[in-house]
Amino acid sequence: MRRNDPARRICVITAAIACVLAAPTFAQDAPELTVIPPVSTDYQPKKTAWGDPDLRGTWPINDVAEMPVSRPDQYGNRFFKTDEELAAEQARVQQLESGYKKEEQEERIGTGHWIEYLGGSRRTSMLVDPPSGKLPPMTPQAEALYRAGRSSWTPNTKFDWVTDFDSWDRCISRGFPASMLPFRYNNGIRIFQAPGFVVIQLEMLGERIIPIGREGHWPKPVEAWLGNSLGHWEGNTQVIETTNLKSGDSATKDMYARNGSPLNMATRGVPAWNTIPTSAEAKVIERLTMTGPDTIAYEMTYVDPEVFTAPWTLRFDWARDEDYAFYEYACHEGDVQVRNYITSSRAGRLQEATAADRAAAGESGGSR
Repeated sequence: MRRNDPARRICVITAAIACVLAAPTFAQDAPELTVIPPVSTDYQPKKTAWGDPDLRGTWPINDVAEMPVSRPDQYGNRFFKTDEELAAEQARVQQLESGYKKEEQEERIGTGHWIEYLGGSRRTSMLVDPPSGKLPPMTPQAEALYRAGRSSWTPNTKFDWVTDFDSWDRCISRGFPASMLPFRYNNGIRIFQAPGFVVIQLEMLGERIIPIGREGHWPKPVEAWLGNSLGHWEGNTQVIETTNLKSGDSATKDMYARNGSPLNMATRGVPAWNTIPTSAEAKVIERLTMTGPDTIAYEMTYVDPEVFTAPWTLRFDWARDEDYAFYEYACHEGDVQVRNYITSSRAGRLQEATAADRAAAGESGGSR
């Protein structure tokens, strides 16, 4: 799918790699590999003119783009990697950076500037609860919906209409909370504040306008791709509760797929497709805490009893980068692939049917 101009990524790759290698976080200095420390609340952030903690700035999450949600089996019960494992990842990052520079020198920019494969994080996964680092099992009904889901990312899908594609394929939304998690590119996040509001601008498909101190979510029938978010302050921590997320009809299996969804099913031995169901009971609690002048600890707790058998919580750091540039995400304007998928899929099946008819006719003719 065409998402953006590949050339727009050039300016962020080197800076993102430098951030990975240089930026200190709570994870880089972990005293115990199997223990995740609590988020530090010692730092006292600057205040806005109206007295709220000042979270304003640009916070791209490229430096966690390769951190999996679920912990790979190789790390066992460890929240953090060893020094040797981290050094090997950083060496790989340096190798990638050399490749990017070579592409620029030879004027042949390729996928190195299109997809942001970064590494070097001390953490083994985003999940901090369950302590196993694995997502809770899905309910049987949700597992069936997940496997039956359709998108351009699922193998052997026959495309007849736009309903055979997920919301990201169609340039609508990555959904929520997927929109707050890193993807291969366009991982910029900006925070704006005004009295009574926090606004989170996403580089890829969406903005969130979050009232502060208000009560009462939308009535249950009302839903949106990014849900209905209400915020409040707990000390210097911004707490955001989101409900009314776009859900699917489990009875008819008309569920809504999310690309980049908060799920790494590959570590559980099933395909890592982007077709995770979302029920009307889904709720997300986010906590944003400044741990230094240029770092925010981001936590997310996800609850959907119709899909997961238990809640789960993830955490990772945001690093400030005011030099990170947002460009227009002109997705709809170039999204010709939905039509192309449908056209080629129908043509392929027509060819298969024609070949089958010919084969059947040949067999019939040979028997006479």
